[in-house]
Amino acid sequence: MLRDVAVLALEGSHAFELGVFCEVFGIDRTDDGLPAYDFAVVSATGGSVRTRHGFDVQTSHGLDRLSSADLVCVPAYDLRVPQPRRLAEEVRAAIDRGARVLSICTGAFLLGDAGVLDGRRCTTHWRYAEDLARRYPRARVESDVLYVDEEAVITGAGTAAGVDTCLHLVRKEHGSAVANTIARRMVAPPHREGGQRQYRERPQPSERTGSLGPALEWIEANLDQDLTVEAMAWHANLSPRTFARRFQQETGTTPVQWLTGQRVLLAQHYLESTDDPIPAIARRAGFGSVDNLRHHFAQRVGTTPQGYRRAFRVPANTSALRQEVLNQ
Repeated sequence: MLRDVAVLALEGSHAFELGVFCEVFGIDRTDDGLPAYDFAVVSATGGSVRTRHGFDVQTSHGLDRLSSADLVCVPAYDLRVPQPRRLAEEVRAAIDRGARVLSICTGAFLLGDAGVLDGRRCTTHWRYAEDLARRYPRARVESDVLYVDEEAVITGAGTAAGVDTCLHLVRKEHGSAVANTIARRMVAPPHREGGQRQYRERPQPSERTGSLGPALEWIEANLDQDLTVEAMAWHANLSPRTFARRFQQETGTTPVQWLTGQRVLLAQHYLESTDDPIPAIARRAGFGSVDNLRHHFAQRVGTTPQGYRRAFRVPANTSALRQEVLNQ
């Protein structure tokens, strides 16, 4: 049972992720009938550390405090700030004696330095996933999930996914009722749908170049039509075979895969900016049916159209207010 939690305050720590650990594990909620933890924030020196945001965090415990911890938490930190080698050694020692470690965002890099990601599934913020995989090739990096639980090693994605990760562990240790109560206190969802794909920046339409430029622009303007490869090739004045070969050369993908991607992007736009019913969006984006939209949306974005809309739809009055503020 989880009882003793120690949080590493690193030089260059991100305050939000550090605060998530303090919020979930560091507040005494026994008056609400919730479990309490023996909680401490520790640092390599047992003194103050400078956060990435320019203010100091004063700690009263050094690394010796880790020896009793059931859980060692590692927040995100500025990867340009070198960390003492002893920190990675202490993380390794915690695993070796049977404790668990939990990282958020770039905190996974300290776990990689400790060698505890080797052979394990893990995650980090999607922006750093490729770097994590490149730096620690024996780690099995999954870039599209909110968190990965490998029992001894739990890794969370970026920023707000730290809340998901910590609540997951609370739910696992104490049950859904406890996790849901803490989530309500934090005004946070007990569980979020989907993974990181829905939060990645969507590519903006770029100026079309190459011999297929005009054809691609025409396709983008007619995504709601029945666009077969033959129809697209006819508009490009090419045979289907030549069109497919040239398409692969100029875009790096097949006509069908590219077309599906563009239709998903269009559906995302409608889900974010309109209140149109899902069936209407499925037709306007060229998917025809809701089932077809759901299938491709889940594959590309990692959640349902309804879940995506709940996360990203900006109400019309909010948009108007935002524009009014910008115009002042």
